[in-house]
Amino acid sequence: MQVILTNNVEKLGKVGEVVKVKDGYARNYLMPRQMAVAATPGNIRRVDREKSKRLAMYEQQKKEAQGKADLLSKVSLTVATEVNDQEKLYGAISESEIIRAFEAEGQTVEKKALVIEKPIEELGIFEIGVKLHPEVIAKIRLWVTKK
Repeated sequence: MQVILTNNVEKLGKVGEVVKVKDGYARNYLMPRQMAVAATPGNIRRVDREKSKRLAMYEQQKKEAQGKADLLSKVSLTVATEVNDQEKLYGAISESEIIRAFEAEGQTVEKKALVIEKPIEELGIFEIGVKLHPEVIAKIRLWVTKK
């Protein structure tokens, strides 16, 4: 049976794709959960129209995210933390501390949007990312200093 996915389904496809699945899987799992509709000519036309609207909206969101990324890339954050005699941090810089530094600069960023490759466990200058869109990641400079 051919169905049109109305939600992203892991290991099957993304929204708007026409996929072939077993009849029982479509009738008993996908359709009752509104994850797919039957691939009739009318549904295919409707999904094509929705896909073009969704693509335009996606591009608009990407453009807005790129604008915000340009703004954020000019921001330089500073986090002052306690250090011991050898100038080693007592712990790693947490995401909460980075969020507070953003708020001090007048920016709002969600905690789950932060992209930190490895824990920040020493003094210095680091580059962290902020994922604003699936295709847009803003690079921010983070200064870790001692109090």
